[in-house]
Amino acid sequence: MIIDFHTHAFPDKVADRAVSRLMSLSPADYIPQSDGTVSGLLGTMDKWNIDISLLQPVITNPKQFHSVNLWAKEVQSDRIRSFGGIHPDTQDYKGDIDFICELGLKGIKLHPEYQGFTLNEPKMMRIYEYAFSRGLMILFHAGDDPAYPPPYHSHPRMFAQLVKEFPGATIIAAHLGGINMWPDVEKYLCGLDIYLDTSAGFGRYGKERFMRILKLHGADKLLFGTDAPWNPADREINSIRSLPITEAEKEAIFCGNARKLLGI
Repeated sequence: MIIDFHTHAFPDKVADRAVSRLMSLSPADYIPQSDGTVSGLLGTMDKWNIDISLLQPVITNPKQFHSVNLWAKEVQSDRIRSFGGIHPDTQDYKGDIDFICELGLKGIKLHPEYQGFTLNEPKMMRIYEYAFSRGLMILFHAGDDPAYPPPYHSHPRMFAQLVKEFPGATIIAAHLGGINMWPDVEKYLCGLDIYLDTSAGFGRYGKERFMRILKLHGADKLLFGTDAPWNPADREINSIRSLPITEAEKEAIFCGNARKLLGI
């Protein structure tokens, strides 16, 4: 079984515009593997034998809150699951988080660059605190982003602070803990109670770096993710299958850890 913990899709009427916009901001090697719709995602899942994908919506305008979260709820199926989203500038963060919980969504996605916040600023800490108190997971974009110039608004040191501030919370740092910050992931995050997803891809961090992080952090804290539609999943799947680790460790990365978090 394979669960892709980090994917993106958009409502059919805006998918083409959204993908075109993201392509204009991304480097040339970010080539979409589908048209950005849920049906397109399902097509790539069939192509690469992925059983379940988890959508990670990013709300870039507070006015999008209800429509995005209602859509996230509506598109769920036996093969598509979704987190919710919240905007940092919400006027009612508790009400928004309560609404996400009422919809039955199990977590929220936050993106410091796209949403314009610094990971550990006070207004965000109160959002995290309430979300965790309601039992939600939070998946964060971590590290740099090709669409934005430095300085970046998240860093492994900041994630280490969150782990200390919120013991027992389910915190997930995408992109193996921070795009282009992997030496600091090893220094600050490995061994802490935080999940890292594999999105960003072996083409960026490489097998040697991945193996060091796996040995330091443990396979039980890694989640398979592709950042679909941007990464060809077969490359990532084959890279993990070729690693000199046990079948139990591969199973944990591909699905076991995700099944535990999602309750499936």
